[in-house]
Amino acid sequence: MKEKILDAIKAYETIIVHRHIRPDPDAYGSQCGLVEVLKESFPEKKVYAVGQEDPSLYFLRRVDQIADEVYKGALVIVCDTANQDRISDDRYKMGDKLIKIDHHPNEDPYGDLLWVDTDASSVSEMIYEFYLFGKEKGLKMNDAAARLLYAGIVGDTGRFLFPSTTEKTFAYAGELIHYQFSRTEVYDKMYEQKLNLVKLNGYVLQNFEIHQHGVASMVLPKKLLSEYDATASEASSLVGSLGDVAGMKAWVFFIEEDKQIRVRLRSKGPVINEVARMFNGGGHPLASGATIYSWDEVEKVVKELEKVCKDEI
Repeated sequence: MKEKILDAIKAYETIIVHRHIRPDPDAYGSQCGLVEVLKESFPEKKVYAVGQEDPSLYFLRRVDQIADEVYKGALVIVCDTANQDRISDDRYKMGDKLIKIDHHPNEDPYGDLLWVDTDASSVSEMIYEFYLFGKEKGLKMNDAAARLLYAGIVGDTGRFLFPSTTEKTFAYAGELIHYQFSRTEVYDKMYEQKLNLVKLNGYVLQNFEIHQHGVASMVLPKKLLSEYDATASEASSLVGSLGDVAGMKAWVFFIEEDKQIRVRLRSKGPVINEVARMFNGGGHPLASGATIYSWDEVEKVVKELEKVCKDEI
């Protein structure tokens, strides 16, 4: 499949790379890292990164603003996006050919070419693997691409702490740090928090609810977010804060937006993506997301999470 993807890249003069809505470092890292690799490798081609931006990730790279007509006859690549409804910028359908590169369970096998590796820690890791495959066939790495891919790997592995981190992950990260970029700057920008979010995290740690079988939950309604001047996306970044609580098997954040409630699920062992699928979502076995539309559904989600954790030995 990597050979087919590289052949497609070589065949097109215009390449447009997308990623998912509400981007995280791996979405930015894989998307923009691939763009930088392709620009370095094929300077004669027109290569763009598109999608709605997140101001907290401006430090990684800004994306491009392009007109609809650029998609005519273009190759479109979507990184780190399991489902079509989560692709940022609907114009991905307007290209000539579509490629999906992802590491989530392949529940929505869209695209003309699909490379899905659920064993990969991140799509940024996959993009570096793609470079290694193609470095004798025209692909080149540069400092900007290495920085982006390293940031994506760090983000999706929780600084190499998550179970998805493998020997390959460490090996690739070890190679990437030989390029010229500041790891300190990457870490500082990725993990620094504004004062209001530090205070909101304090509220979370003081007010989360403990349920049966090692389950915990946190409800963050819009009114509370407003009191802390925090967005739903910013609040979502705090979901990992309950992972250090002793005895915790799985936990869930309910974060209210205008017309929906984001459900952010995390686990230390029990497989939780099946619970996410019950509530309009999906994701990784230990890190998933879903959506509900009424506070009445909160208890249902918690009960399903309890069932999963009860069955876990």
